[in-house]
Amino acid sequence: MNKVAIKTIERADGEVIKALGKCGVATVHEAQGRSGAMEPEIRAGVPGAAIAGSAITVLCAPGDNWMLHVAIELMEPGDVLVVGTTSRSLDGFFGDILAEFVTQRGGVGAVLDTGARDIRDLREQGFPVWSRAISPQGTVKETVGAVNVPIMCGGRLVIPGDVVVADDDGVVLVPRQHAADVLDASHQRIDKEEAMRTAIKQGGKTLDLLGLREKLIEKGLRYDDGPIDWPFHRE
Repeated sequence: MNKVAIKTIERADGEVIKALGKCGVATVHEAQGRSGAMEPEIRAGVPGAAIAGSAITVLCAPGDNWMLHVAIELMEPGDVLVVGTTSRSLDGFFGDILAEFVTQRGGVGAVLDTGARDIRDLREQGFPVWSRAISPQGTVKETVGAVNVPIMCGGRLVIPGDVVVADDDGVVLVPRQHAADVLDASHQRIDKEEAMRTAIKQGGKTLDLLGLREKLIEKGLRYDDGPIDWPFHRE
């Protein structure tokens, strides 16, 4: 493992990051071609939390959270701590004390491909955290890892400075250099959905609004007036 902590990373424009957060995970994911979503096992520990920020990445040895302390020192306001390990580890890498430290550094949340703990305290603090597991198992501080290097988290490659958008739907990553384009596409999607919502309220049907009715016929769907006398019965 490369024993390095890179102090300076490039970040997307702050206003673009905030706007992506307002769009939400599902919209951003769809807007960038249904890409960038972490595995659904990476779940919100604090229901209702929603964040967007720049990824500060941490690579740790399994069962060892030493490098989190290094990384948090390097965080800037608006950053998100993103943690991966060299092999699978579900120990409780992150809890209420580190959450307090992140908050003091101006960080907006944490995403971990590991376990988190002190969940009740994190919820009381309102600190946004997404993790693969919840575990009381503690960690050691023995192995030097790396900070602000490419890592794997939630089945996705995370590059330092990637935009992290997270809410109750999960976590999605937006490459820093594409953030503005993805935001434009997200706004277009929101406008399209708002128009569809209005049409539905006025009696429109989704099959027609989405141009799917003809495709159903082409794919062989047959409507039957029914009812049908099925050749079996429940006792």
